[in-house]
Amino acid sequence: MYQRFCTFLLVAMWMVATPLFAQQPCPNLPVAIDSNEDRLMLAVNGADNPADQLAALDKYAQDHADARFMRCVNEYYASINLKLGNFDKSIEYAEKDLAENYQDLNLLLNVMRAYVASNKVSDTIFDAIDKTPDQVKAETSPARPPKTSDADWEKIQNEAAELAKESRSYAVYAFFQIVQRVTDGPKRLQIIDNFAKAYPEAEKDYVSQLNTAYFQAYQLVPGKLDTAVQYGEKAVAADPNNLAVLNTLGLIYAFYVANPVVDKAADYAQKARTLAEGMKKPEGVDDATFKREQNNQLGMAHLTLGYAAMVKLAKTKKLGPAIDELKMAGDLLEGNPLQGQALYYLAYAYESEFPAKHHEAIEALSKAETLPGPWQALSHDLLAKVRARAKQ
Repeated sequence: MYQRFCTFLLVAMWMVATPLFAQQPCPNLPVAIDSNEDRLMLAVNGADNPADQLAALDKYAQDHADARFMRCVNEYYASINLKLGNFDKSIEYAEKDLAENYQDLNLLLNVMRAYVASNKVSDTIFDAIDKTPDQVKAETSPARPPKTSDADWEKIQNEAAELAKESRSYAVYAFFQIVQRVTDGPKRLQIIDNFAKAYPEAEKDYVSQLNTAYFQAYQLVPGKLDTAVQYGEKAVAADPNNLAVLNTLGLIYAFYVANPVVDKAADYAQKARTLAEGMKKPEGVDDATFKREQNNQLGMAHLTLGYAAMVKLAKTKKLGPAIDELKMAGDLLEGNPLQGQALYYLAYAYESEFPAKHHEAIEALSKAETLPGPWQALSHDLLAKVRARAKQ
């Protein structure tokens, strides 16, 4: 009997024209004419809206729950729910197929899109990302159809190559977005190692992102701060405009290494401040979110610069420049866990000046002791000492 492969109307789902060679759902599940599956595809592709598409899928699923074609039905459920913004539902249906060891490129890309858009993380998504290169190769190596003109064959090959490139690029993008959600350091390191094996080009084409990922992961592993710093240095060597890494390296060199290097910390912080001041709002990001991120980056830089100035000027007892930096940090870091640290050192600078400014120190510490975090207890203790000195 004549067979045809089920195809998806990408015009309806993604608002793009269907080329000669395109990402397709269920490419290996044939559909016989006039079969239940054929009628389902006609209903889904002919529907005017997602609600009608889902209704057609629901009816098929109710009548044919054990059919092999349910894999394709799940894939359509995942695609439609992704379009509707029902990301958890999209993930749920996609993972039904993946749990049964069924996959195709469309399914893998859609589950990645759903995870990126959600706040979820799981072992499944990293497995899907690591399997993508082989799936790309399998689906973007077309055989020349009979009686195809040279021009059409060249077009098919070009579109296959473009699909392969875009698919791998999106998988890499998804990985670096999602891996940050893994909070267990050793587990994150293993996930990054697996990714680097699946995408060997990452060490060359994505060197800054890969080293940044290792830098952030090693910070989560006790006793591995020196290794984290090594990867951070590699990341900024590959990309001198890596604002987040520059700022974090500044903080590490100022506060967290065994032998702080405030000159190096200040150098990184100064570069970070310049970059943060010139930040451009990305498309699709609202003003409040952008401003909060810019303030956080500026606040981190001012915190490091303030602390470095405080250390350098300690013997002079003239800490005005340090106080200015730390005061800006405390204001900019509103709502950030680092705010308590900035306020603590601001108060310390006020007390280290000559003459000491007890009132200003008390004001800073009174706020710092209300902020949850590691600086809360320290601020409380220092506040008691400052109040006692102020009475003398």
